Amino acid sequence: MPKAFIENLDTGERISVLFNPKEYRISKSNYWQSYRTTGANLPTSTFATGQPATMSVELFFDTYEEKMDVRRHTNKIAKLMEVKIQEEGEGRKLRPPKVKFHWGLSWTFKAVITQMTQNFTLFLPTGTPVRATVDVTFQQIEDEKAFPGQNPTSGGAGGRRTHLVAAGETLDLIAHQELGDARLWRRIAEANGIIDPLRLTAGSVLTIQPED
Repeated sequence: MPKAFIENLDTGERISVLFNPKEYRISKSNYWQSYRTTGANLPTSTFATGQPATMSVELFFDTYEEKMDVRRHTNKIAKLMEVKIQEEGEGRKLRPPKVKFHWGLSWTFKAVITQMTQNFTLFLPTGTPVRATVDVTFQQIEDEKAFPGQNPTSGGAGGRRTHLVAAGETLDLIAHQELGDARLWRRIAEANGIIDPLRLTAGSVLTIQPED
């Protein structure tokens, strides 16, 4: 099974987890405005707006066998909460980076990390932490259903583009990420002359051609 990873949408960097999570939780709520109604058992409620979806996941990191500081991995996630100057359209804004959480063919959404808790549970005699759990909360920042017909990965207009193959990726996963449908893996295979779809070389560049 492909490893889950967090993608920094501002830089394109991918932060892979060491172990896939056991579960993740997604919550969504709507806000209803209540108005006092004299003599009624309940106030009158009017729908106001939907609230962003949130996803929470616990990630496990263990570097005991390598005797390596586990913070080399967890600090990469912590940096996704750092406020930096980011290019925003024609201007620049101070904000943390936008991200996406990917895991196999599961649903993903554009988000920002709103909360992160690191819990270190195992240490070397020197005090170096070598095991940790990291609780991460993502908050949705864009409703992708509001932009039909766009590239689900970049959010831009359709057109020929390329995809850099990462270790462990498969054609159906790439088709899901780039074209929004895992069943379109054959189109990518034919466009790139791939005979064996199960043998992709990490670091190779694939041409992606969306539907006209």
